[in-house]
Amino acid sequence: MSTQADLAKISVQDFAQRFRQEMIPLSNTFAYFSALPLAEEETKEYLEEPITALPPSVQAAFAKVFVFLVPYLEKPTGKGGELVTFDRPEEKGQVWSAQFMSGPEAILVFAIKDRPVADYHYVFYRAIATLLADHLDSETLEQYPEILREELRGRVHGEIDEEGWQLKQALLQRQNDVRRETKLFRNYARQSLIDTLTLYLHGICCDIDVETGPRQIPSRYLRKRLQLLHDGFPPPTGYAVFPEDLNKP
Repeated sequence: MSTQADLAKISVQDFAQRFRQEMIPLSNTFAYFSALPLAEEETKEYLEEPITALPPSVQAAFAKVFVFLVPYLEKPTGKGGELVTFDRPEEKGQVWSAQFMSGPEAILVFAIKDRPVADYHYVFYRAIATLLADHLDSETLEQYPEILREELRGRVHGEIDEEGWQLKQALLQRQNDVRRETKLFRNYARQSLIDTLTLYLHGICCDIDVETGPRQIPSRYLRKRLQLLHDGFPPPTGYAVFPEDLNKP
């Protein structure tokens, strides 16, 4: 085992490669390595519970998923990628996750020190959603931009998260035909998909509330997005997404 001094700062790719052989299997698909000691309850909260709640079709989308839990992640200035570090970075350089594909294998790296478990769950599902949006060929995901075009045709206001909201505003301000396939539309559609997928996956696992506010998309349009994802990626047996599913056998 390397010492902390050996790993003062190391790229997430090098870290994953170094500890690839020390992964602990959780299932046929998932395995993990933690650079911090985990109690049994922490293993359940950080790994078993969020993974068990993933839809079977999402789990089947990846040949293998390797989850690395580390103290901190730092995003250096410039073009360099994320670094694993045992020393807390300055706030402006601190990030909470990194994800990438290594061939057919998905690599997820999460910083968990000084981070509430509830926040970690959101970051976990956002990392999964990002990989799905960028790497999965799926009829469901291909249908998602058409939902956005319908919303744009109806001048539907709002989005789910801030980044998607900003990209939507840029599209509306800079492009006359906002439904046309352009870089602006693709950037907005990708971010909106990631945001919606994150909400959907997180909602299967945890009892969460959608924040209301002037930038939040109206509930009936959000429901249509979530229904598309529900149909394409049904939750595991025993999990519910919509209130009317709670009493189903």
